[in-house]
Amino acid sequence: MTGFVTKLNSAVARSPIGKWFMLEGSSHPRPRAGTKFSTEIRAGFATFVTMAYIISVNSLIISDTGGPCVCDFDPLDPTKGGVSAAAGGGVPSAGGTSRIAYCGASHEYMECVDVVRKDLIVATAAMAAIASTAIGLFSNLPLGMAPGMGINAYFTYTVVGKFGSGKISYQVALAAVFIEGLIFLILSILGLRQWLARCIPRNIKVATGVGIGLYLCFIGMQSSAGIGLIRADPATLVGLGGCSSEYLDASGACISHRMESPRTWMGVIGLFLISILVLFKVKGAILIGILFVAVISWFRNTQVTYFPHDPIGDNRFNYFKQVVSFHTIQKTLGVMHFDLGSGDFWLALITFLWYVTRFFIDCTMFSMAQFAGFMDPKTGDFEGSTPAFITDALCVSLGAVFGTSDVTAFVESGAGITEGGRTGLTAIMTGFCFFISLFFSPIFSAIPPWATGPALIFVGSLMTKSVTEINFNYIGDSIPAFLTLAMMPLTYNIAYGLLGGLLAAVVINGTVWIIEKVSRGRWVAPNKDERDPVMSFRMGPQGEGVLPPWLVSLIRKLTGTDPLAKAEGGIHADDSEESLPPPDIKKAPTPPVIPSEIEMDKMMPDSLAPNQSSTASGVESTSRRHSHHRNSIGDLGDL
Repeated sequence: MTGFVTKLNSAVARSPIGKWFMLEGSSHPRPRAGTKFSTEIRAGFATFVTMAYIISVNSLIISDTGGPCVCDFDPLDPTKGGVSAAAGGGVPSAGGTSRIAYCGASHEYMECVDVVRKDLIVATAAMAAIASTAIGLFSNLPLGMAPGMGINAYFTYTVVGKFGSGKISYQVALAAVFIEGLIFLILSILGLRQWLARCIPRNIKVATGVGIGLYLCFIGMQSSAGIGLIRADPATLVGLGGCSSEYLDASGACISHRMESPRTWMGVIGLFLISILVLFKVKGAILIGILFVAVISWFRNTQVTYFPHDPIGDNRFNYFKQVVSFHTIQKTLGVMHFDLGSGDFWLALITFLWYVTRFFIDCTMFSMAQFAGFMDPKTGDFEGSTPAFITDALCVSLGAVFGTSDVTAFVESGAGITEGGRTGLTAIMTGFCFFISLFFSPIFSAIPPWATGPALIFVGSLMTKSVTEINFNYIGDSIPAFLTLAMMPLTYNIAYGLLGGLLAAVVINGTVWIIEKVSRGRWVAPNKDERDPVMSFRMGPQGEGVLPPWLVSLIRKLTGTDPLAKAEGGIHADDSEESLPPPDIKKAPTPPVIPSEIEMDKMMPDSLAPNQSSTASGVESTSRRHSHHRNSIGDLGDL
């Protein structure tokens, strides 16, 4: 068997495929050291195993919008969920809570929502297959792509609202996502994506990731897409839940029997199982935890069954029994509505642009590129960034056509990189696995909320790890960051958290700057030297002008000043500082040289820039932050 694998690796390396993907032993002038076809295939499967949970979780979350399903709720008609003007003492409002309660009790509406969920299972798997294959083929990067966690919650609960209780409809929100992808395409071609990453304070970027983690945890603890641990409370807004549906009042609060729901405890067991598996570095721990709870919930006549003996439960069970079936998208394909005259449409578009550019696509891609060894410390960019961003932009628009939210790179790609994946073959293998999953939609549609809730809570906990990277030593950095991460779950709105953090940063740091200028430098913050450095707003790879990075690289190649071009020509190829390290060879640590590291950090995007304050001030040193960042991603790769 070993001999066959060796021959296979050698044959693929010598083929045009090996040259295209820069495999070791190929005829490419700059092959990636240590890369083998068999290793790439194994790495791609590892990435799929750690990402597969997104198929059920994403469909469950976005189906909470109700999709294009129509609910006959009327706030003015008491027979349709409304409140009479006489009873309300005035003109009733179309409150989201009343709509959610009324639509949720409608069997016809919920049957339509169930079809939407099946559609989204297919849409999620299809987009993951297309996007992962495309980024592997055109960018030669080992990245798994799929509709992103966090942005799907923002799309559902902030923009559209549960069962359409938000300001804009599901169809209009998809149109905003579609246009967003086209704007991303233009920004990617012009190189503005990399430039925009430098303009936002690093602490707010880090705090946004933490806030999103808390937000996902909050969703995972609720009942609609989680384990039901948290319920409404008329006195404190939220309180302890865990009671069965028969012990809920009209507002959704537990009257009694708290923490006695079997489904809640199944979710708690699922979270415990995922935690233990991750602790022992079991591959696919999240997926195993989800499947464990789901399989137990598939037995009928139990208190935790997902198939109760009612019309909805019977419909779910009949579809589940098919096991292997290709579900044709019925309600979510091509339903976009371009309501360009609506102010809410443009607000959604702007927040989508802000949210996705900053914190999911760019930061994840840069982090994974650094972990895989593709990052060039001189330029702060990585190999294949322009085609990667272009591919991503096109997939964002295509995802809107299928009916799902933004497609992003997944941090779970670290699992494949840890397995040795260094080329686009890893991503293509991941895409192939998602393609196979299209034919098992009955299985994925039968995964209940209390099985996916533990995954949301656990992913949220992983996202909060970066809180240690916030600079709490300087008030101008810490207060905006804290407001950002705190307001997201407490307002149940990611956009409000971002806005609060940015406004706080502008007001606090702007006031300090004005006082310093008015006093002509006499009144300066005592610990001003501990604040995070302000990055250059110039555009080039090293801040050298206004040209996009890809154009600068092209000019360097044409003028013969590009080290990569010299390597391709065989001139000092071994001396090129941009050649990639072998995936399984660890470099010996070298003593840090403070001036060069500070200069390097000025060139890197803010999302990857370590804090440059001295350890004497209580902030981690530069080398320690680099180590912490890499180890954190390495831990994620074990999931």
